[in-house]
Amino acid sequence: MPFTCAYLWIWVLVGTDMSRFPSAGHLASWAGRCPGNHQSAGKRRSGRSRKGSKWLGIALEEAALAATRTNGSYLQALYRRLRPRIGHGRALGAVKHSMLIAYWHMFTTGEVYRDLGGDYYQRRDPERQTRRLVAQLERLGHHVILEAAAA
Repeated sequence: MPFTCAYLWIWVLVGTDMSRFPSAGHLASWAGRCPGNHQSAGKRRSGRSRKGSKWLGIALEEAALAATRTNGSYLQALYRRLRPRIGHGRALGAVKHSMLIAYWHMFTTGEVYRDLGGDYYQRRDPERQTRRLVAQLERLGHHVILEAAAA
């Protein structure tokens, strides 16, 4: 895992005592990595994140950039899934948030990090993937008939 150095910095800045954070969301909020929720009169305004530790932000940025360049990893799949829709910066913010959540769970339960894999989203709901690909082919003007593959 190429971003272990950045995880070391996160460990130095946050520590290993997760008892002060009741949930993973509390850690992410303390670090300033949660999206804001500013609504008033039915209108959604800027969902800008709070300011957190400058040094923690730098370490998370480095770790998230390294994670998005690690082929076949869950974090790269998350980034690639979100980037076309919400852009580079926000997708990177989602990766940072996911990394903090994983960090909290690792130090709360004592388990090591197990990557879900780059194909996690395809394995999670294969029917959805099939529907998406069929719809994409039909938009291109093809008529699609699906048959079950021989086992």
